[in-house]
Amino acid sequence: MKPVQAATALGPGLPSSTHEAARPARPARRQPQREWLLAMLMLAPSLLFLAAFTYWPILRSAAYGFFDVQLGSKDIYFVGWENYQRLWADPLFWTSLRNTVVYMVVTVPASIALALVLAVALDRGLRGTALYRAAYFYPVMIPSVAAGMVWVFLYAPGYGPVNGLMEALGLPQLEWLYDKRWALPAIIVMSIWKYAGYFMLILLAALQLVPRDLYEAARLDGVSGWRQLLHITVPLISPTLYFVAIIGVLHSYQIFDYVFVMTQGGPADATNVLTFYIYQNAFQFQDIGTASAIANILLLVVCGLIGLFALTVGRRVHYLGR
Repeated sequence: MKPVQAATALGPGLPSSTHEAARPARPARRQPQREWLLAMLMLAPSLLFLAAFTYWPILRSAAYGFFDVQLGSKDIYFVGWENYQRLWADPLFWTSLRNTVVYMVVTVPASIALALVLAVALDRGLRGTALYRAAYFYPVMIPSVAAGMVWVFLYAPGYGPVNGLMEALGLPQLEWLYDKRWALPAIIVMSIWKYAGYFMLILLAALQLVPRDLYEAARLDGVSGWRQLLHITVPLISPTLYFVAIIGVLHSYQIFDYVFVMTQGGPADATNVLTFYIYQNAFQFQDIGTASAIANILLLVVCGLIGLFALTVGRRVHYLGR
């Protein structure tokens, strides 16, 4: 008897394998849709939060850059490129931009270099490694305002520990936060102290994944520790270094709290950065249009810098398995 005839003879209540194979897999088609709906449902709170507090403010700031908007006023006047033209002729805008770039150029490489040295030292299995990790990471856990107040005391002229140490070493005392030549370097030193421990922890985690047999082979070949660092360690953790560098650049362009607490942009605007200049225009001068224009410029600068960084340094990153 043929298979179809046999199945028919058994009755309609007992479907054959031929009929089962011919049926459309409806649950299998609906499964991706259900997973997509479930994913959207789980992501909805985060997406709403991002839309309300990130994307909508960016779009609103981009629009306000072309308007004359005063804080607390309902009157809005379209001025086109007037806000940007005024910033182009504003010396204080260029001073704040220069201070921001100097802060980034010095802080990011110095923090990463110090973090790499600390991570390599702790990766060698020193006694009391856990204590050293906690000590180096402790500055990261201190709130920024509290850390700024601590360093205001450290830099205080006359009784500050920094000047006391300089006096003990026979060096001249400085008015760190009151001298326009030293105010920005003082904030840079404080920022390196604050972020090096965070970068160190990330780099230390990357170092744990480097194969130890590579170092053993290098030592057997007589390769020095410095060359091992340059030719083994750095290439193998280059993705992590690249990530840390991007995070450092983003942090450097968000500096505000240290300037607000320690110097208020002074002396003589020597520490005025773009974020603090945005605050001044928005809340001191009540000029939301100009503040939005500065914020838009800052966003373009950061995006352009990150893109340039990705096209240059990002192409030299060594990924395992590629």
